Amino acid sequence: MMTVRDDTEQRIQHIFTTESRRVLATLIRLLGDFDLAEDALQEAFIAALRQWPGEGVPDNPRAWLVSAGRFKAIDQLRRRARHDQILHEQAEQLAARAVVEMEVENLAIDDDRLRLIFTCCHPGLARDAQVALTLREVCGLTTEEIARAFLKKAPTVAQRIVRAKAKIRDARIPYEVPEGDELYERLQSVLQVIYLVFNEGYLASAGDQVLRHDLSEDAIRLAELVLSLLPNPEPECQGLLALMLLHHARRATRTTAQGELVLLEHQDRSLWDRAEIARADELVRHALQSQRFGPYTLQAAIAAVHAHAPSSEATDWAEIVGLYDLLLTMMPSPIVALNRAVAVSMRDGPEIGLQALAPLMEDATLHDYHLAHAARADMHRRLGQRELARSAYQAALERALQPAEQRFLRQRLVELG
Repeated sequence: MMTVRDDTEQRIQHIFTTESRRVLATLIRLLGDFDLAEDALQEAFIAALRQWPGEGVPDNPRAWLVSAGRFKAIDQLRRRARHDQILHEQAEQLAARAVVEMEVENLAIDDDRLRLIFTCCHPGLARDAQVALTLREVCGLTTEEIARAFLKKAPTVAQRIVRAKAKIRDARIPYEVPEGDELYERLQSVLQVIYLVFNEGYLASAGDQVLRHDLSEDAIRLAELVLSLLPNPEPECQGLLALMLLHHARRATRTTAQGELVLLEHQDRSLWDRAEIARADELVRHALQSQRFGPYTLQAAIAAVHAHAPSSEATDWAEIVGLYDLLLTMMPSPIVALNRAVAVSMRDGPEIGLQALAPLMEDATLHDYHLAHAARADMHRRLGQRELARSAYQAALERALQPAEQRFLRQRLVELG
């Protein structure tokens, strides 16, 4: 039987899952230091575990945690400042500001993650560092998850994050959403971050939880915030929001009740969220009409073709290949070329698809990418080439990290005998 304490601890865990990144973003704004804010966040939740079971969960737990974290940080600075006048002054300044800001701070909390994203995407930081830092600090992805998203090694990503934090601290980069031309300069990095967050929610890179709807919905909300912030409609922001909505519309059909993956061709299209698809259609239309669209809008247009097809067989694969051709001119990359080869295999048959895929597999990125081997395996399977399919599925399995993908690939190997 669950006790009151057990129930409270479960609520605290839920609050940590849903609110910790918002609390951290606010603490970074208030304290001006990433590491100090991270320590303060942990101290605040430790305090909650001690106090809330006896006192009850406060009406506004997020504000309570922000306040507790800030005063924990002030106490920490005071302890460290016994022989350091600079730290002493910093602690007293924070304490004085805390009293003044207590009345108004709740109004700013909701926008703090957006401010933090733009801070992390400052042009003074390298692009890869911008994205890695934002994924780590704003969204709470682990270094390993970020490395997986980038197809990089975890120590490399960790070094980028440490250097980026130091650059923000040493250069005194302001914690704010920029204005005018500076805002648009940072926008592409911000959109890339949002999309990578969505991708982690769309299919978690590791762990037992296949889909993380919290991250996907977070990314959609952040894109909506950015779009509303811009003085003029930005086509690529519209395109990114549309792309995420189109993928999110299929969330109810992407796994079985047991959490196993369901391929697009086998999903129950009657359960797709038509309201989200309609909203995405409007965004794509506006973006395309602007004649200033880019890769996100083209990817959304591809997703829209899938969304309106009554079945996989009835999909307009010729249109999809044409859109991929255009996308490759804008964003030449091994992943786009891989997706185009898959579309070619659906339009012209798996043998032609294998011909398109063969030269791509020489690229080091795709050689280590499990989905490239899975795509090749599927083409061999459709041709009845069981041994070649088995070998390619095994190569994909050896590279896959997500448990649900591993189970899917093992099932394919079982089916091949």
